[in-house]
Amino acid sequence: MYQRDLDVHRKWQRVLDRLETAVGKRPKDLNSVLFLIGVRELGKGKKPYSKEEKQDLIHIAICKLLSFSGYYELEGLDEDGWPHWKLVKKLPHVDMLNQELLLKIHIIEYFDQEIDNE
Repeated sequence: MYQRDLDVHRKWQRVLDRLETAVGKRPKDLNSVLFLIGVRELGKGKKPYSKEEKQDLIHIAICKLLSFSGYYELEGLDEDGWPHWKLVKKLPHVDMLNQELLLKIHIIEYFDQEIDNE
């Protein structure tokens, strides 16, 4: 494992530890973390969400995270308060492992910038 990958792995484990403390349950996978970020970004709190809404929340999280690299920009909120993002830079074609690594790096950045600065 490369040093960068090892650093990301350690920081990722710290994010999971923080979420376990905050939520009371350790997220089981990347999608669980994305869902929690989506709920936070939506700002409507913990409530039951439909399957479609859960997919939308994961999409919101991915857009938010990829905005750190300049791929997405927030367009605004709809009448129900859901954020809408627009693609402003073409996404690179990378394999699943590198997609996951990029998202994990941005999740770590999200926690450093968004959560720690509240």
